[in-house]
Formats: sequence, C-alpha cells, structure tokens
Amino acid sequence: MTRTALAFAAATATALLGTASAQAQADDTPPIVGGGSGILVDSKVGCTLTTIGRDSADRLVGLTAGHCGEPGSVVVVEGDPNGAAVGRFAYSDRTLDYAVIEFDAQRVRPVRGVGGTTITDLGAPAHFPTVVCKRGSTSGTSCGVVWGDVRATSTETWTQMCVMKGDSGAPVVVGTTLVGMVNAYLGVGCLGPQVGTNISAIMNDLNARGGVGAGYQPL
Repeated sequence: MTRTALAFAAATATALLGTASAQAQADDTPPIVGGGSGILVDSKVGCTLTTIGRDSADRLVGLTAGHCGEPGSVVVVEGDPNGAAVGRFAYSDRTLDYAVIEFDAQRVRPVRGVGGTTITDLGAPAHFPTVVCKRGSTSGTSCGVVWGDVRATSTETWTQMCVMKGDSGAPVVVGTTLVGMVNAYLGVGCLGPQVGTNISAIMNDLNARGGVGAGYQPL
C-alpha cells in the first residue's frame, strides 16, 4: 500500500470512529417525554402518556390509562434506542381507569408539546358541540365533536375521534387545555365513538387520595 493510500485509510478510520462516538453520545441523551408520547409498560403493553408535570411534592409525574399497568410496572419510552426504564407506575385506578407514573427526572426530558399537541393547563369537561383533539401513539392526531356524558356518569365524556389500540391514555385537549384522556372506543376503531375519563374527575380523585401525583400541574 502506498503512503497516500495509508494516509487515506487512516483518515477514513478516524472519520468513522468520530461518527461512532457522536452516535454513542446521542444515544445517551434522555428521551423527550410529554403528553402524546408513546410508552411501553413492562415491555409488553403499548400506551400513550396523557401529560407530564409536577405534583405538590415536586415529583416528576405523569398520567396514562389505568388498564395499561399496575403499581410497580416499569415504563420505557417508545422508540428509545436504549430501552432504559424511565419510571414506574405509582398508582393505578381501575374504576376511573387512570394511572400515575413517577418518572426518574434524570432519565427523561419532559416537554409541554408532542407532535403539535401542547398542554398548558387543566380544564372542565367539554360539551356538545365542542370539537376536541387527541394525540395518540398509534393513530397520531385526530379531532372530532363531543357527544358528552352519554351515560350520565359525571366522570366520562364520549367523543367522535379516531382511536386505535395503543392510543389508551392519549390526551384529549381543547386548544392547549387538557380536558380528558382516551380510555376506549366502542365498536370499530376510528369509526365508533371514543370514551374517556374527564381530567377533572381524575384530579378530584387524585387529590383526595393524596400521595404521588396529588396537587399535579402540567409543565
């Protein structure tokens, strides 16, 4: 091999090593997490984070659907190349179908907005004919008209939005105000109505119970 060829080979090797090093550093960056982010629970259940913020004890916490996991369930951010655990379920309520996740603040980068959905505050349930939108990890962003509290439960709202498996927990918003979460759809996904728990009902229960998540406010 000529001296020129050796120099070229050395330069190429250096460039490749530099690329690998940069990639390793990029992979060490904590994943971005916010309302609408996809999460994987116990390495098997795919759901969507409703919102992330701080509770009255300044813990970094988030919400999702209760049927996504049990207390102690491990949470990983969907698509994270490292697949590192970023938090655990601190509480899961099957009656209202919501859960509280306590995050490791060193392992995530919490944000207000994901995929065009931004959450700045919490609000009362929406009523017909308001149009609400949701951001799910499976079906993305979709909007539709509110049907209201069809079963007169005072805790849930029906909406006509596209919802599919994996969207459980997705934030339901009016503008930047979080009014509910996605819990289920009736009949056929993206055709049947979506049924979700009102964020006001969740907050009332969470604050009355106390503990992790009580006094929650979004970022």
